[in-house]
Amino acid sequence: MKAATAKLTPPVGERDHVQGSERALVTLVEYGDYECPYCGEAYVVVKALQRHFKDKLRLVFRNFPLSEAHPHAAHAAQAAEAAAVQDKFWAMHDQLYENQQALEDEDLAQYAAALSLNIPLFNRQMTDHHVTARIREDFLSGVRSGVNGTPTFFINGVRYDGSYNLAEMIAAIDESA
Repeated sequence: MKAATAKLTPPVGERDHVQGSERALVTLVEYGDYECPYCGEAYVVVKALQRHFKDKLRLVFRNFPLSEAHPHAAHAAQAAEAAAVQDKFWAMHDQLYENQQALEDEDLAQYAAALSLNIPLFNRQMTDHHVTARIREDFLSGVRSGVNGTPTFFINGVRYDGSYNLAEMIAAIDESA
């Protein structure tokens, strides 16, 4: 692993979207953009890391939509956060990454229906102040943490500056455990 360059600010807390045990040896935080092709590649690696480490790894996702480069990124983040209101954040997160080429508003509505969400509530939440504020909070925390592109990972609160290929990330996580 390369020298640490930045620390996670704020640390993982109750507001975060988390998969895995609080007692996991390693917490992996990803700042991601649902339209970013590199995040799409990293999504596959993160899924493999979760299978490899099982209960030793806790995953946290924070939104970092790069809207100027990716015109659908902000709406996709809003869809994930709107789904979170109905306890379906991770299902929508996966749906968005597995369908990165289809992120138009009609596509987002189809994903919400496929996840059996309450559609009127989902539609209201898409533009709700709490949803948009949450995305902005994630983005600003990324800026404070030294995130300048996606995907950016933090392992146990320290920015990981290596490659996001599976072997290198396994080695870095093993080193942090």
